Amino acid sequence: MTLRTGFIGLGNQGKPIAAHLAPAGFETTVYDVVEAPMAELAAAGAKAARTPREVGERAELVGICVPEDKHVRAVVFGDDGLLAGMASGGLIAIHSTVLPSTIEEIADAAAKHGIEVMDACVTGGADGAEKRALTFLVGGSDAQLARLRPYVEAISDVPIIHAGPLGCGAKLKLCINLVTYIQFSAAYESNLLARAVGLDPKILQAAGRSNGNFTPFMLNYLQSQDLPDAVRASEAFQSRVRNVMHIGEKDLAWALQMAREAEVSLPVGGLVSQLQAKHFGVIDPGRR
Repeated sequence: MTLRTGFIGLGNQGKPIAAHLAPAGFETTVYDVVEAPMAELAAAGAKAARTPREVGERAELVGICVPEDKHVRAVVFGDDGLLAGMASGGLIAIHSTVLPSTIEEIADAAAKHGIEVMDACVTGGADGAEKRALTFLVGGSDAQLARLRPYVEAISDVPIIHAGPLGCGAKLKLCINLVTYIQFSAAYESNLLARAVGLDPKILQAAGRSNGNFTPFMLNYLQSQDLPDAVRASEAFQSRVRNVMHIGEKDLAWALQMAREAEVSLPVGGLVSQLQAKHFGVIDPGRR
């Protein structure tokens, strides 16, 4: 029997994830607040929905990839939300980077409808999604993971990391993202120093690539630092880095909140969280 899948959130990462589902032979329904990506995926075999509720009416397994906790709630709850349409026995996989408590909140509400929830956070970016190279960080039971596996294997060739019970995927993703943003800060300062002492930034990148200190994400970040000032000041560039900055601030805020609740101190993470505008080159006089 064909798996009936749904996908909500067709942004930079969500669209290339969802693009793998219909070609895998799944009956696929997609939804986004923007029409264009839905039309693109519909042309490739998916069905476009008018609301998250309609996705739920058509699907037994639904992935959600929206920016923030509030967006997850918006597509799940309400008269037009996913839970209003999804039948008992369904499974929701939340790919968004959110607080573990948000995962638990959604799971508690879904359980009243006979629907299961897993956190299935992803790491690898849009490029990883396109190349079937995403890593799924999953929280949930073994039985739930068995249900989720065909869906994940249609999207990525990378083995699933089962982090533990519900919420552990979200916890692991925040720990991983803490490393990512601290790495960006280290790359920023290394690049700043190299320039100040007269080194060619490309030589710095070559050295960091050669000895393995610079990850692909760090190298992409450093290359963006080398763009001409006119390009970096353009509205297109500023719009993109402003979005990245907001995501970084959100992810670091959630990591720091999780740390406070666990009664551990993250002084480096706290400092990095205050420097996102500077490190990503966002032009904003109100930020330092």
